Amino acid sequence: MFTRLIFVSILLALTAASAFAQEATVPGPTAAQAKGYRMWPGDEVTGKVLGETDFDFVSTVSEDGTIVVPFDTQPIVAKCRTEDEVKADVGKLLGKYLKSPMFQFRVTDRKSRPPATISGEVNAPQQVILYRKVTLLELLSVAGGAKEEAGGTVQVFRTQPPTCADDKSANWLAGDSTGVPSRIFNLSEVRVAGDANPVIYPGDVVIVQKAAPVYITGEVANPQGVYIKEGGLTLHDAIAKLGGVRREAKTKDIKIYRLKPNTTEREIISTNYDLIRKGQAKDIQLQAYDIVEVDKAKDSIGKTILDIALGAGKAGLGSVTSGLGYRVMY
Repeated sequence: MFTRLIFVSILLALTAASAFAQEATVPGPTAAQAKGYRMWPGDEVTGKVLGETDFDFVSTVSEDGTIVVPFDTQPIVAKCRTEDEVKADVGKLLGKYLKSPMFQFRVTDRKSRPPATISGEVNAPQQVILYRKVTLLELLSVAGGAKEEAGGTVQVFRTQPPTCADDKSANWLAGDSTGVPSRIFNLSEVRVAGDANPVIYPGDVVIVQKAAPVYITGEVANPQGVYIKEGGLTLHDAIAKLGGVRREAKTKDIKIYRLKPNTTEREIISTNYDLIRKGQAKDIQLQAYDIVEVDKAKDSIGKTILDIALGAGKAGLGSVTSGLGYRVMY
């Protein structure tokens, strides 16, 4: 339990800097949705009896899911019940003391609903107060959608049991020693109904993962990092994204420096890019943090001799002219 609390604290702290900058509310419930709201421990309820102020009360749903009204010791079950359902039981209690009582009963403070948090590679990280059932796709929309740097996955951490949950996502199991259940979803499949687009509950922490980069260096038009998006990235596509290779590139021997599993050491993979472009060799799928080096082709022997000769000629000419005097002719 202690490990779980520490993990949740760290998780929220990591998202706080960006997520807490804004707070939003998913469009509020309609009258019908408000009536369908199901209470949970921590919610505050208020009852007011017309003409009988002695019977007015404010109560909080206890940990065991009940409320107690001041004029009676009989607890009323409120957990996972709607206002109308609990109001009917309150009316029965009032009927023991009053004849045909007229009263109001409603939830006045939904304290059991901590905000959901969405952060990571989204345009507007924030906390969102959920007054109704909201899906992952809708929460992503509220956060302005995923950034260009986003990878293909989003991880949802369930920091507390869903309130009165009735769908499959309520039965998540923790995948590690932290005790905090989580699941990973593919961004490209979120638009599909069902498990691919889960319901997000109060207290959930949603993190859109950043795409892993690869680095292209050397004789390419625009050397820089490229993100591996969902679906992967090949060597040919990565170089094409950067404008292709330069004329001086050594395309017959491009080297890929790849991290060995569970180590900081790298193996070297050599490939003939010319054959890949011609379709005569299989393209290479790049992996996270690969370093692709496009080296400069070596000059031919003839060109090297010519450069040496030209260099020597320029040097000789300079040495001759530097030792001579000069005069000005009018």
